[in-house]
Amino acid sequence: MKKCMVLLLIVCCFALWPLNAETEDEGKKTGKIDLEDLKKHAPFVFLDCWRCDKDFIRTEITFVNYVRVRQDSDIHVLITNQRNGAGGREYTMEFIGRRQFEGMNNTVTYNTMPTDTSDDSRRRMVENLKKGLFPFLMRTPLAEYLSVAFRQRLKPTSVDDPWNFWVFHVSASGRLNGEKSRQYNSIRGNFSANRVTPEWKIRLGINGNFDESNFEYNEETIESKSERQNASGMVVKSISDHWSVGGWAGWAHNTYNNQDSVWYLAPAVEYNIFPYHESTRRQLRILYRLGLTYNKYIEETIYEKTQEELFQQSLAVIFEVKEPWGNASASLEGSNYFHDFSKNRFVVEGRINMYIVRGLSVSVDAEYSRIHNQLGLRKGDASIDEVLLRRTELATDFDYAMSLGLSYTFGSVFSNVVNPRFGR
Repeated sequence: MKKCMVLLLIVCCFALWPLNAETEDEGKKTGKIDLEDLKKHAPFVFLDCWRCDKDFIRTEITFVNYVRVRQDSDIHVLITNQRNGAGGREYTMEFIGRRQFEGMNNTVTYNTMPTDTSDDSRRRMVENLKKGLFPFLMRTPLAEYLSVAFRQRLKPTSVDDPWNFWVFHVSASGRLNGEKSRQYNSIRGNFSANRVTPEWKIRLGINGNFDESNFEYNEETIESKSERQNASGMVVKSISDHWSVGGWAGWAHNTYNNQDSVWYLAPAVEYNIFPYHESTRRQLRILYRLGLTYNKYIEETIYEKTQEELFQQSLAVIFEVKEPWGNASASLEGSNYFHDFSKNRFVVEGRINMYIVRGLSVSVDAEYSRIHNQLGLRKGDASIDEVLLRRTELATDFDYAMSLGLSYTFGSVFSNVVNPRFGR
């Protein structure tokens, strides 16, 4: 019986084989293409984005090939974002054609809301990625399998916002941490009210932080406390696509800086060399600020002051750019007090992240400050506890920080496959 079953199976296989071959040949003659074969001719896409869910994108958009390095791509998708007036994000997707699509570019812009979940945000990103890829796919064999659907009939309407574009945020947190010989407590609170329109930008906020640490050492208890509270407001009026005017005002209390009460008012003007509508890709802003400050100190300062009024000015130049080769930013800022120009500060910062060659990238961060304006330093010497626990500001002429990073990846250029087993 078993021999009969095996013989029957062999006969069936040989009987079906010509039919399968004939069907395949017929498919070639009629011009039908296997979809997996078609995928081999799909464009190579390089996703250039920070903190986007690439695994989700790869599982939702399967009709292109994803590559790890820009040099292997047909389409370089550069995704940038900036905070919008509602507290969400405005995303700009630049679709840059390479190789077979050289000279072909496309841009898609959309907004998310602060109430959107992470799933909402990533689905919006996938939806808009499909829109941006569509013109490129229309120039490939995949065009035959694409369709356009309009989900609903839209009516012309204007935005009717009952909140008048105001967005409010409230947060509070507490932390308790300790062990046998150490205890740490902290309380934090924040309230903000923001309104952003093309004509106006208003940001109001109140913050409060309280930190307390207790240490048991050699049968002695060391206590350390730090308090910071501030209320601030910023108003900016758009004048043109290059000019803005506005200013800051506020109050602060900070035990670290020996500030019992600080009131300040600082009008300012800004000029952007590039139009503001290009801000997600490039900025070159020049900001001048003129300020009046009233300081009341917790303890007498090294200049024998318990309170004083100060006039000061600052000039800052900020440059930011994001391109297919990477991104870079740099800023220069100088400030001084009018009563004594030697009381000044100069700060330079820079950051660059660049793709050098295939798979190799380098990042450099650097900051340097030349400090000659510490008017609030406490008179007398700080205790060893205050120094070690960083509870008080110390006299210094400068500070600096620098980091360097290299990254090199090699191997398969494709990144289509997603396998979530055992996590990352």
